[in-house]
Amino acid sequence: MNFELDDDQRALGDSLARLLADRGAFEQRRALVAGDAWHDAQTWSALAGLGLTALPLPEAHGGFGGGARDLLPVMQAMGRALSLEPYLATVLGATALRLAGTDAQQAQVLPGVAEGGTRLAWAHDEPEGRHAPLWVQAAARPAKDGWRLTGVKSPVAGLGPAQRVVVSARVSGAPGDAAGCALFLVDPAAPGVQARAFRLVDDTAGGELRLDDAPAEPLGDPLDAAVQALAIERTQALGLAAACADMVGAAEAAFALAMEYVRTRKQFGRAIGENQALRHRASQMFVALEMARSMALAAAVAADEPDGEHARADLSRAKLSVGRNARAVAHGAIQLHGGIGMTEEYAVGHSLRRIHVMDQCFGDADAHAARLAALA
Repeated sequence: MNFELDDDQRALGDSLARLLADRGAFEQRRALVAGDAWHDAQTWSALAGLGLTALPLPEAHGGFGGGARDLLPVMQAMGRALSLEPYLATVLGATALRLAGTDAQQAQVLPGVAEGGTRLAWAHDEPEGRHAPLWVQAAARPAKDGWRLTGVKSPVAGLGPAQRVVVSARVSGAPGDAAGCALFLVDPAAPGVQARAFRLVDDTAGGELRLDDAPAEPLGDPLDAAVQALAIERTQALGLAAACADMVGAAEAAFALAMEYVRTRKQFGRAIGENQALRHRASQMFVALEMARSMALAAAVAADEPDGEHARADLSRAKLSVGRNARAVAHGAIQLHGGIGMTEEYAVGHSLRRIHVMDQCFGDADAHAARLAALA
């Protein structure tokens, strides 16, 4: 089992980091948030130019066939830059479509995703779910003109800029049942669909999707329980690994800001970084950051090898560890800054917001601790 990134993966991460540094400086980000746009269209085009929108897609549809390990440096760079681009939402929607959709459905949608012209969203979470991976109350029913969906999905990452949304709905069973869920493609502008877009606490695009007998296109056969369940599980696994990588990137940004601050901030004629207590705190943060990095890579390996004996447990261990360690790094960085670390105008607090949002995605640290206890 290879726990190292190869040269191509590292080079891609470095190229993206340079692009985001040029186009996504913190002041540019604040100006974008203050405006009406959900993300920067030119940055999105640049991501497509680098091949990132094609990275996780099949070669048959213009992609490169990449997996979670290929996404790891990409998501770290996104988190480090606190990027507002709806990249993860599009990747998740495309992954679900690839796993559940027919060849014709893939050929209709995925080439547009690869080229950067189509943005997707993944709508699986529901307000009552509380991190339960299969809590789906939204109902799907067959009608004369296709399928109809009724229910509420919230929060839906990337809803604002999304042109199509992949929605999970129940065709049989009760909320929480392992079987009975299926995936559907929904137009957010269709009759019966109420898409209320808003920014999440980290300023990324989110929203609430209300479906009232809304028309939907089933991905593949909605009654094929095995295929549908596998698509949902593996999409969540990829999202979990990507969220871990994003949290690591945000923690790296917070750590870098803190170290720069303690090296340059002076009190009583010397840098505060010469204080032994602050050095000890910085050392603890560095250890936590290294632990988060290692576990994020372990999550990517588990997502790429989902049939492994311990894949589910490894994913939960990674989410638990990365969530707690990344949060510890961000808390430490804010505390080392003092009052300025709490201000809206300074980036370090925004790193903590990003970590908080990603920690809530696909089950937070406490939820995965409970899953590990159940597996044991």
